[in-house]
Parts: sequence; structure tokens; C-alpha cells
Amino acid sequence: MTELPLVLLHAFPLDARMWDPLRAPLAERLRVITPDQRGLGRSPLPETEAEPELADAARDVVALLDKLELDQVVLGGCSMGGYLAMAVLRQAPERVGGLVLIDTKATADTPEAAQTRLDVANRAEAEGVKGWLADGNLPNLLADTASADVRARVRELIDAQPPSGVAWAARAMRNRPDSVDLLRETDVPALVIVGERDAITPLDAANTMVEALPDATLAVLPDVGHLTPLEDPAGVVEAILGWVS
Repeated sequence: MTELPLVLLHAFPLDARMWDPLRAPLAERLRVITPDQRGLGRSPLPETEAEPELADAARDVVALLDKLELDQVVLGGCSMGGYLAMAVLRQAPERVGGLVLIDTKATADTPEAAQTRLDVANRAEAEGVKGWLADGNLPNLLADTASADVRARVRELIDAQPPSGVAWAARAMRNRPDSVDLLRETDVPALVIVGERDAITPLDAANTMVEALPDATLAVLPDVGHLTPLEDPAGVVEAILGWVS
């Protein structure tokens, strides 16, 4: 699969700069594309009154592939990026030649998680996101062994996100369907990466995806949490390059 470009979709509530530590080492072997998702980073939020759905963000990804004249890619995503990768797989399976699912899950939200996302969306629109969103997310996003530099970088990225984009993404994730059956039906090779200490999408969630996927490889990274690309970028790079070769 080394001939296929690798598209990496970022986590919530961050933007494509979360991939900064991985770009150069991956680019030695692969063409790497790291877009900002709609409403986050530098990507605008289209004006629409429609209920937020990841299917709309999936159309953005397909449109990007069309613009870049890429018939097929290896599609990867971390956390929300994984949810979006599965939305693209549902919408345009012919464009996906492989999957890299990093610290994510295929199941839908529980009612409690869905309510939390709605609360986040409403608060972001009412108050903005600076301060409280990072305070609430950092304990779950990172293992307690994460360095001060990594913690500061994640806080910086969260604080920089547009409140409207955070609210849209939270509502879109809340509305996403279960994708376990979708993974069972896919015929492309997949790499599932999970931090050993991931508190949001733990090893059980990774194993559910591995068991559903017909051709899956599992990589468990020791002593790191949910944001493995920032906590252990070398481990993620090694897992990806070992898998594609």
C-alpha cells in the first residue's frame, strides 16, 4: 500500500496540527495529507441550518480527494477522525484502499455520552471554548505520564478552535451511527492503534474493531493515553510504516 497516499483526520477538539510530529517521518515513505475538518483549524464551517452529520464532513473529504485527483487512499483518523473515516467508508468505499483507526471506536454514543456532547456544544456557543474545554478534556485525552510540553500543546490547540466548529463537531459525533457492521463488510486491510492507557476508547473498543474487520492488525502502544500521535509519535509512525510495507 506504499503507493497510496495516506490521509490522516484529526481528533476532537483539535486540528490538523496534531499530526505535526508525524508528518516528516511518514513523508519519507508516503505522501501524507492532513486536512482540517469543517469548522476546525483553518477550515470554514459552511452556513447551513441542517442538523450536523458526519456524512457532511465525509463529503468534504471526498471532495478533497476529487480536487487532488486521488482515486483511492489509505484513510486514517484519530478519535473523531476515526469516526469520520468510517463515515467516508460508508459513503464512498471505493475511495478507501486501507484504514488506519487510531484511538477510536466503531460503536455509537451511549445516551449519557450523547448528552455530554450536546452540553459541550451548547456551552461552546454560549461561552466560547478557551480554558474550560481544555480543562475538561485533558485528563481523559492524555495519560498522566504525558509531558508538560505535550499538555501545553494540546491545551494550545483546543483553545484555538472556533466555538462554532466545536459545537458542530460535537453534535455531529452525537448523531453518528454504529459502524461495527460497516467494518464487518469492508474488504480492505486495516491497522488499529490504541494507547494502552486510553481512557476514552480503551483496548476493548480497539478489540471490537479488530474482531469486526476481516483483515486487521492491532498495535498497542504502552504507557500512553488517547492522543497517541502526540504522546508517542514515534510509536505511531513505526506502527504505520511497518504495516504499509
